[in-house]
Amino acid sequence: MADLDNFKKNWLRPFFFYGNNRISLVGGAITSASALVLIGFWIVDVLGRSGSDNPYLGIIIDVCLPGLFIFGLLLIPIGMWLRQRRLRKTGAVPVTYPNIDLRDPAFRHGIEFVVIATFINFVIVGTATYRGVAYMDTPSFCGQTCHVMEPEWTQYHVSSHTDVPCTSCHIAPGIAGFVHAKVNGTKQLAMVAFHDYPTPIMAGDKIPAANLTCLNCHNPNAQIGDKLLVETHFGDDETSSMTKTIALLHIGGRDTFGNLNGIHGAHMSHIGYVPTDGTRQTIPWVAKTNADGSITEFSADGKGPPPGQRHVMDCIDCHNRAAHSFDTAEQALNKHMAAGSPSASLPFIHKQGLALLKADYPSAADANTAITAGLENFYKTQYPAVWNGQRAQIDQAAKVLAGIYGKNVFPFMKITWGAHPNNIGHNDYPGCFRCHDGSHNAKDGKTITNDCTTCHNLVAVDEAKPKQLSDLGIQ
Repeated sequence: MADLDNFKKNWLRPFFFYGNNRISLVGGAITSASALVLIGFWIVDVLGRSGSDNPYLGIIIDVCLPGLFIFGLLLIPIGMWLRQRRLRKTGAVPVTYPNIDLRDPAFRHGIEFVVIATFINFVIVGTATYRGVAYMDTPSFCGQTCHVMEPEWTQYHVSSHTDVPCTSCHIAPGIAGFVHAKVNGTKQLAMVAFHDYPTPIMAGDKIPAANLTCLNCHNPNAQIGDKLLVETHFGDDETSSMTKTIALLHIGGRDTFGNLNGIHGAHMSHIGYVPTDGTRQTIPWVAKTNADGSITEFSADGKGPPPGQRHVMDCIDCHNRAAHSFDTAEQALNKHMAAGSPSASLPFIHKQGLALLKADYPSAADANTAITAGLENFYKTQYPAVWNGQRAQIDQAAKVLAGIYGKNVFPFMKITWGAHPNNIGHNDYPGCFRCHDGSHNAKDGKTITNDCTTCHNLVAVDEAKPKQLSDLGIQ
């Protein structure tokens, strides 16, 4: 009984006395209101009607409201402290605080309310914290709430990884990976807030090693074997003549006997290199660990490793645009023409389409207007019969061209054709030739091979109707 009286005298009485001020009461009101709104949203979310596809609603529910709730909680002790400080300055602190009588039903119910409310506040803060962190790990938050991520968000939806959360590739597992990601994210937030971000944004060394991310889903030891690649190209002549190139890629892997073969096998976990640029497009020095444990160094300039971080080659050194792959203008136009639009029946559509795609435009809106007007003007003035007879195809072609531009070029982020190199292959970017250029030599005379047949066999090159496809029954 004495302990209870002491608790009332030393803690409850001062708490209620000093808590009777405007700031604390406002804090209590804010906390209560935001708590009720949060609980209401959570109930709606459980019922599946939260509109979770809206990133800004997510910010309000999972970031702003919890912040307002905690702000209200903080106002309560701040108001009490300010009142105590003011009363001490004026000498108005009472010798005995107003009596607290638990026998008074109204007061007792008030104490019960405070205890229950405190417990509920802990539950709300914990739930809000969890939901806030979880929301900030969603693709919607990463791609839509931050305008500088619009290019990556656009390409994410047309990649083979569109169903994979951003965090699966960009955050290493474990506490260390989580903390690193949040610290890095805070820095990025500050950069965006103060308009101090790079344009374009390059991943660089921000992506964790493949063994921490990619290999959670992909098996590096899988024996893929050979893969038939067929590429369709269109010419710049009047008929946009179509040709096909066929290559048999020796992907390889690890066979049933444990032997490494093909492209994957040749590069699996035993190649070291030092790049001299942030995008790893220039690699003057390579070291290969041989089967007997010895190391062979290859240099493009006859020197040792240059200053810089040494890397072990893994999946993302070649598959560096797995979820955000930007096409070249030629790649994009050829793919869409092979699918039927723009129609190759329109004279010089490939040549004119490329010219319009590669022109400089201040913004995506300007590009849309200029591409549409440019294509219409070309056929109006040069091919009036086509303009009158194939108007629907011209309108569709203009729409497709504007769409190609809008998915691959973002002037406000200085992303234009070729801004993000793709290291798969070597036709459009250095890619394989970063090392397989024939100039990386070892002291014993060995050279990193640039023999085409090591990685692929060209079955047909720019043929209109390759016989091999018809033999295989491929249209």
